[in-house]
Amino acid sequence: MLKEGCRVEQLQLADTERLQTALALYMVIAWRINRLMRLGRTLPDLPADLVFEPDEWRAAFILNKKPIPRQVPPFNTVLRLIAQRGGFLARKHDGEPGAKTIWLGLQEIAVFVEGARYARYARYARQLN
Repeated sequence: MLKEGCRVEQLQLADTERLQTALALYMVIAWRINRLMRLGRTLPDLPADLVFEPDEWRAAFILNKKPIPRQVPPFNTVLRLIAQRGGFLARKHDGEPGAKTIWLGLQEIAVFVEGARYARYARYARQLN
């Protein structure tokens, strides 16, 4: 995860302190992705809102052009949608998504969520004026 997903080797940080700071941050990211991957395999029916914010799981549906469910979907449903954004094909016999597709999908979800939140804030700010 650190080598491929976070591309730690490409940082080429000469200062040990900077490298340690970067590694600490990337370790948290790698931990979250590994945790998501394991939860998807061990507790697939867990409600998605226990792990993802509402904006995150809704973004997974929107970006995959799926209708947003009225109730909180199962965790594994959302995880597979996120991984599909990262290149997971989700075919019948593909198994569960791996760390790389989850990582790439989470990046896209994060950008979308940030944009949606900014748009919401801008709309709110216009209403105040």
